[in-house]
This record gives sequence, structure tokens and C-alpha cells, in this order.
Amino acid sequence: MLLRRSEGDALSKRLNEYAAREELATIEDIELSLSLSDRIFVPIAQRISGLVTRLAPQDMLERTAKSLETADKKMTPATFFTFTILAMFVFAGLGLYLGEDGTRLRYMLGGIVFGWVLPRQWLTSAIRRRKDDVIKKLPDALDLMTVCVDAGLTFDGAMSKVNEKWDDPLSREFGRVVYEIQLGKTRRQSLRDMTERLDVPDVQSFIASVLQADQLGVSIGKVLRIQSDQMRVRRRQRAEEKAQQAPVKMLFPMVFLIFPAMFVVLLGPAGFRVYRTFY
Repeated sequence: MLLRRSEGDALSKRLNEYAAREELATIEDIELSLSLSDRIFVPIAQRISGLVTRLAPQDMLERTAKSLETADKKMTPATFFTFTILAMFVFAGLGLYLGEDGTRLRYMLGGIVFGWVLPRQWLTSAIRRRKDDVIKKLPDALDLMTVCVDAGLTFDGAMSKVNEKWDDPLSREFGRVVYEIQLGKTRRQSLRDMTERLDVPDVQSFIASVLQADQLGVSIGKVLRIQSDQMRVRRRQRAEEKAQQAPVKMLFPMVFLIFPAMFVVLLGPAGFRVYRTFY
């Protein structure tokens, strides 16, 4: 879809350029005026994307679509699989080129596997980075929402203030919820859709508490204060957990990188003298 839109925009731009001229442009002139990627690579990518859409299992496309939405990547599952297939061909060709007579097949198979794994690893890393960013920003967002609600704003107004103050995945999601509510979607459904898009346990707990308070008629300000305190406690616990993991993570570089260099500096001269004494 994105490829078709970009191709249509480029073609419309070219047609407008020729429409401003006095002479009539031919189809050949229009095709030659396009860039190499628009003439060759974009049609190939479109054909592969259409083939993937027809042949790929529907559940795989749905899972990939959910992962792309969680990572906040503006592409379709067909486009993602198109890039995956192209990466497999590129790395397979690279392995075939670098391999020798006895190793070309193994290099080519390794390139195919690497081309399949690399886009998925990129998507997994993007999801993890976005979730970490959401977890990091959630306590501050709840503090601001608590202040806004105590000042007299509604819950929707507090979400709007968070969206106005910061530009991060969490604030953009709050802005999207407010926009969907303005379009007529219920707040309950918009917040549930937000939890599905983010897929973060802390956000799910917060949204569940807000929905339950809204259903039972409990003060939103009180719920926000409780959730804000809990999120700050969880953030402190995560920081303490990472601090406890630091010695274990430092063990490998100390044993294999720092200690050998220290032994060379400290024991090297003594070892050299012992060697000269006996040999």
C-alpha cells in the first residue's frame, strides 16, 4: 500500500510537470523521466508484495501486523515479508560470491537463514526498545495526569496534556486515544485498543484500574495517585534489579579483557627475567 502510494505520488508529480509544458509528453518520455528505482525496483517489490499477500498464511500476516503495530512501524505485513525475501536473495547471492567451490552451498544457505532472521531481529529489537521507552515514561505521565485531574481537568484532558508536553510513544498513544474518542469511539474501547497496541503489563494494569474505576464510579484522581505511586515503586525496583545484575555482567569483560592485560603488565617483566635466568 505504501509502495503504491509513493509510486502514485511520483507519477502525479511527473504528469503535472509535463502538463505545465506546451508540448505533449509521450508515455516513453514519462517512463524515462522516472528514476531507476521507480521503473525497476518498485514494480518488482509490488509484485512480490502481492504474491506474499496471496500465498502467506492469514494467521502469519495477522501476527506480523500486530508486531509491526506494537513496534510502531508504518508498513504492511506484505511489505515486511517483501523486504525479508529481498534480504534472503541478497545475502544468498553474497554467500555464493564469497564462498569457494566446496563452501558455496553452505555460505548460500547461511545467507538465506541470515536474511530471514535479520528483519525479524530488527522488528523484535524495535518492539523491545518501544516497550522500554513506554515503561520509562509511564510514571512521569501518570504524575502529570494526576496533577491535571487534581487541577480540575477531565481524564481526556489529562491525556491531551501528556500528548502536548512530550513526544514519545506513550504520549502519542494517549493522543491517539483522545482523537479516537473525538471521532465517536468509546473511551473503554479506545483504551483497550491502546493496551493491545503497546502490549506492556504496566499499561494494561493502569488501564484496567481506570476502566474499573470508571465503571464503579470511583474518583479517577484517587486511582491515578495510587497507580502513580505503584509505578514509581516498580521503577525503583527495576533500577535495583539492574544494579544487582551489574557485577554479573561485568564478570565477562573483567575476566577476558581486563585481567589478561593486568597480568601482562604486572607479571610480564618478572616472567621475562625468569626466562633469561634459566634459559
